[in-house]
Amino acid sequence: MSSDEPGFLSSLFCGALAGLTVDLALYPLDTLKTRLQSSAGFTASGGLKSIYAGLPSIAVGSAPGSALFFLTYEFCKSNSLDWTPSQSVAHMLAASCGEAIACLVRVPTEVVKQRAQANAALSLRKVVAKLLANNGLFGLYRGYLATIVREIPFSCVQFPLWESLKYGWSRRQKKPVKAWQSATCGSLAGAVAGALTTPLDMAKTRVMLSNKIHGRSDGIISVLADAWRHQGFAALFAGVVPRVLWLAIGGFIFLGSYELAKSLFFPPSPVGHFGSYAREVRRLGVNSILEGLLNLHGSFPEKPSTFDDSIEAAKRLEERRKLWKAQSKYAFPES
Repeated sequence: MSSDEPGFLSSLFCGALAGLTVDLALYPLDTLKTRLQSSAGFTASGGLKSIYAGLPSIAVGSAPGSALFFLTYEFCKSNSLDWTPSQSVAHMLAASCGEAIACLVRVPTEVVKQRAQANAALSLRKVVAKLLANNGLFGLYRGYLATIVREIPFSCVQFPLWESLKYGWSRRQKKPVKAWQSATCGSLAGAVAGALTTPLDMAKTRVMLSNKIHGRSDGIISVLADAWRHQGFAALFAGVVPRVLWLAIGGFIFLGSYELAKSLFFPPSPVGHFGSYAREVRRLGVNSILEGLLNLHGSFPEKPSTFDDSIEAAKRLEERRKLWKAQSKYAFPES
């Protein structure tokens, strides 16, 4: 792992802090979205009452889930850039692996949270007891596959878009983006990804809220087909407005607080700006890099024949040295 890339403690701590911050800040909006998507209907699920129902469960699972995600994401991203065909593919692969691991912690708390949100009259303890009585311990992982089916497409849109927006902004201003700029990119990426994956989110919510009957339970495809057949197109995008709003604000807080925590608690090393170029060195090989340096903006001049030629050659070499020094800092900003 290069010096500019987050280490174990950085990913763990900053990821946990980011996840806890965004979930606590936006919990009421998430409750409204869940009730809008419930097959029982918004009013029957609690309406505007008890919008903090189920909060303890998400508070317990949010920090470790987000910590696991960023730990896996950063590890896979830094180790896949050398062999994947493009950075976008590396980001999609890293995000997919991160979601698969994080959901091992996230899904049980999500199941309890959404059932508490959709049953405002029940206490959190009663929700857990009823869930275990009806479905057993495996009931806590009800909807795991549906969650993965939702999260992986979402992350495959959000994180490459986030990284690409950061990269473009960084290139434009010729220096790495700041935390608030990363947060702005995260907000836009989250909103776009959230809108596109709303049908999968609706199906995941209904799978988690349903009960297993006669050893059979609805899958995500059957839920989507049933919603389309009985309620039409509108059902597929139920809750799209609060979801997009939640993810736009959430993307700003989540990814912004992650970058802010990294900059405050784990500032980059002095050589941090050269991390991306170091990956290019590993990718292309030392010989190719040396050849590129020798031919930077034209090959070195032939051996000067006069004193004046020597002076001109020295000036050109000094200009190239300054140009290389500037480009080594800005040509490969963090993506």
